[in-house]
Amino acid sequence: MTRDVTFRGHLPALLSAILMMASAANAEPSLERGEYLVRGPGGCGNCHTPMGPEGPLMDLELTGRVVEDIEPFRAVAPNLTPAGRIAGWSDADLAKAIREGLRPDGTLIGPPMPFTMYRGLSDDDLASMVMFLRSLPAVESAAPLPVSEYRIPLPPAYGPPVESVSAPPAGVTAEYGAYLAGPVAHCMECHTTMGPQGPMVGTHLGAGGFEFHGPWGTSVASNLTSHADGLAGYDDAEIAAMITEGRRPDGSAMLPPMPYGHFKAFTPDDLAAVILYLRSLPPIPDQG
Repeated sequence: MTRDVTFRGHLPALLSAILMMASAANAEPSLERGEYLVRGPGGCGNCHTPMGPEGPLMDLELTGRVVEDIEPFRAVAPNLTPAGRIAGWSDADLAKAIREGLRPDGTLIGPPMPFTMYRGLSDDDLASMVMFLRSLPAVESAAPLPVSEYRIPLPPAYGPPVESVSAPPAGVTAEYGAYLAGPVAHCMECHTTMGPQGPMVGTHLGAGGFEFHGPWGTSVASNLTSHADGLAGYDDAEIAAMITEGRRPDGSAMLPPMPYGHFKAFTPDDLAAVILYLRSLPPIPDQG
């Protein structure tokens, strides 16, 4: 009798865990998931939507723009609607371009597309993103877009072909937070110290220091580690406000290009998982 009562007491939690695992295992690509990723934490529009003085021009959402024109390169984010070049690509072509940076003609897409992170996108999430992009109305770019031009050598590829990737089970865990902050939202691409070969994820993960230039002036990616130079002095609510609202604890506004407008779409659980992951980063002092 005692055993039966004890088991019943744990039954709701047990059923919840089983259902969560079953849901994760049976998750399939969906238009809803693709929209959440592209318009939400994936922040694709941060580069692929034209910007005006007040922010993104949503009537031209994902129709492309010149992202950077600096000494090493001129990076142009193409039109991702069916009016753009990807209309003639297969779904597999588009998925390979997103995750591996390879166009159907074999040429390589250069920075700032975060392939260090995108190579970790799960098969299902990648398929969902492609599904959503295919559902968009065809909208022409406001003006003809130039092609990207790289004045630095690019590698032949960003790594070997990606065969298959599975995401960790969804939940408020540091493991799932690492997936969201890495492959999905690519926070760690921008917030990891840059070396000659790109983000130094092996030694300076989350330590910040990378500079971004734009109409706002110069902004520097913050230290996201658990060091005193990073997030050690902030509570979870303060970190959440910085991520989703671009607002510091003192009320001052943070600078672009962090896609606060996209990050505000984080579900509460996904945001909590990201914060849990950031708390787990080893402490590294500011670099520079």
